[in-house]
Amino acid sequence: MEAKFSFLGTGWGFPPEFNDTINGVVMASDELDIEESLYILLTTRLGERVMVPKYGCNLEEQLFRPMNLTVKTEIQDLVTTAILYHEPRIDAEKIVVDDSNQLEGELLIDITYKVRATNSRKNFVFPFYKKEATDI
Repeated sequence: MEAKFSFLGTGWGFPPEFNDTINGVVMASDELDIEESLYILLTTRLGERVMVPKYGCNLEEQLFRPMNLTVKTEIQDLVTTAILYHEPRIDAEKIVVDDSNQLEGELLIDITYKVRATNSRKNFVFPFYKKEATDI
């Protein structure tokens, strides 16, 4: 199996998947690796990683709070700080919290960022659900 070189990074795909065809782990490279890293960063609680206790975003703290401008600003700050400290490949340019579906229990966190190595702009939308995933 040949190793693919990527100057933006290559890592295990998320969720981790083993493939019999390639006899190994499915990898993610370039912009896909950055997007998966952002997803992992935003879904990890502080202290969840034993060796890196300050890694994460702690969005779960916002679950039962009423949605207002203060909470939206705190969410923007949590995401901005997490990206600043834990994703050195990008610069977050704009973070918008869309609460238009808040009655359905969904917030959309829209992150516009620039990849430092290529100077290309990308967009990542993270759905944050304030309700359980059961609809039975």
